[in-house]
Amino acid sequence: MSHDLATTNGQAAMMYAGQTPWHGLGTKLDEPATAAEAIQAAGLNYQVDLRPIETDDDIPIPQRKAVLRTDSNEILGVVGNSYQPVQNHQCFGFLDSVVQDGKLRYHTAGALGRGEKVWMLAKLPRELRVRNSDDVTEQFLLLSNSHDGSSALRVFFTPIRVVCANTLGMAERKSRGQGVAIVHKGNLTEKVAEAQEILGFAKKFYDDLGERINRLAWHYPTKGQLETYFTMLYPDGEASKNRRAENVRNELFRLFEHGRGQDIPKVKLTTWAAFNAVTEYVDHHRSTRGRTEQERASRRLESAWFGSGSRLKAEAWKLAQEMAT
Repeated sequence: MSHDLATTNGQAAMMYAGQTPWHGLGTKLDEPATAAEAIQAAGLNYQVDLRPIETDDDIPIPQRKAVLRTDSNEILGVVGNSYQPVQNHQCFGFLDSVVQDGKLRYHTAGALGRGEKVWMLAKLPRELRVRNSDDVTEQFLLLSNSHDGSSALRVFFTPIRVVCANTLGMAERKSRGQGVAIVHKGNLTEKVAEAQEILGFAKKFYDDLGERINRLAWHYPTKGQLETYFTMLYPDGEASKNRRAENVRNELFRLFEHGRGQDIPKVKLTTWAAFNAVTEYVDHHRSTRGRTEQERASRRLESAWFGSGSRLKAEAWKLAQEMAT
C-alpha cells in the first residue's frame, strides 16, 4: 500500500539539504545535516513503545503487542512478542558508526504514513565520473526502517546521478554486496555490529560500479536492441493495456534522446543513456495516484526507493548489462 508523508506537529515529516530534490518535498536546510540536525528537521524525534493488547471483551492477547508512537499515541502496527523496536535515533547512530570519521552528512530523511516507515539518506565522500565526462554519479547510503513489523531495518548503497537526481537501481536489494537487512528480533546490538562489518566489505560494490557503468557508456545500441530493451521492461499484455505500454515505451525513447543529461557527448545514444531513460521515467514521470501533487510525489518516491519502481530499475540495470555484453 502506498503512503503519504507523515506529519509531526502538523508539519511534513521530511527534510532535505541544498537544492530542492526531484520529489520537491520537505523542510529545506542550507547544507547537509548532522544526525542531530536531520532528526530534528525531519520530524523524526519521536519514539515508539510496545504495549499489551486485548480484545473488546478485555481478554488479553499474550502473543501480540501494539507498536505505539508515543508523541501522538497512534498505533503504528501489531507485532509478535519477539519483535524488538529500533528507534529513529538508533538508526541515525547506526549510519554514523558505519562512517566513523564523523564526516557523514544527511541529504534527506523522513517518514511515511503515520510514521511507521522512516528513511534517511547519507552521502559518502566518493563519486564516479562516467568516461571522464561531466556525467557524475554520487554515492549514498540509504537506510529504511519500519515500526509496524512490515519490514526489517535495511541499509544499502544507492547511487544518484547528479545531472538529473535520478536514483539508480543497480542491483536487487537482497544482494549481500549492496546492503544488509537487520530483522527486529534477537540481540540487535550483535546484528548491528555484524552489519557494520558487512558494509565495510560491501564498498567493493562501488569499486566495481565504475567499470560496469563505463561498459554501458561505451556501448551504442541499435534501434532494434532499444526496442527489445524497452519492450522487455514494458511488454504488451491485454489488449486494453497495449496502448499504455506503447505510450510508456514512446516516452522512454523520448527520454533516451532528450532526457536530462542525455546530451553529454560521451553519454548520448549509449546504453547508459537507455538505462537512465528508465530511471528518469520512474523518478520523475511515472504516473501515480494521489489527490494532491504532494501525495503523488511522496508515493512516487516510495515506489522509486522501496517498491515497484525500485524493482523496475533493478531489472533495467540487469538487462542493460546484458545488452552491453
